[in-house]
Amino acid sequence: MKKTLTITPSESVTVRSSTPELLEMEATYAPGGRPPPRHWHPSQDEHFEVLSGSVRVVAGDVDRVLTAGEQVDIPHGTVHQFWNEGTEPATVRWLVAAAGRSEDWFTSIDALHRAGRVGRDGMPRVLAFAVLLTEYRDVFRLATPAAPLVRAALAALAPLGRLRGYRPATGRRTEQAVRV
Repeated sequence: MKKTLTITPSESVTVRSSTPELLEMEATYAPGGRPPPRHWHPSQDEHFEVLSGSVRVVAGDVDRVLTAGEQVDIPHGTVHQFWNEGTEPATVRWLVAAAGRSEDWFTSIDALHRAGRVGRDGMPRVLAFAVLLTEYRDVFRLATPAAPLVRAALAALAPLGRLRGYRPATGRRTEQAVRV
């Protein structure tokens, strides 16, 4: 059942087990990573345990570096970021409960990487994110003061993204996720 998915140019996750109730992954973070966008999950609680290296977590009022053996829980609805700004690779055990469609979110991002439909910086393009962020609002939401405007812009761009061939993936049909 194990499969490794590329999330960013410096981050990948290996799915260890997946049910609608719990997604268990092992994440690998390359050194010198950049913070992801500030975001939150409407229904998913996350638990991170650092297995090796170090990672920085910014969650609510917490801003600290975690090292091997340390853990953090991020309840749903908490705005957060998690990345490796250090000089050594980091490995983290990552649990998501209730998982819902979290694996499909990660699979969709991986499908873009596999199809080469990412920008020069290795990140998905705006139209791809418009499709994914509207499709997976139950899993992932950007945290921005302009949230209503961002949601409206994403909703307007998503149909154009679908016309350009961007599609959500599922863990069961990755090859159909993105038309090249």
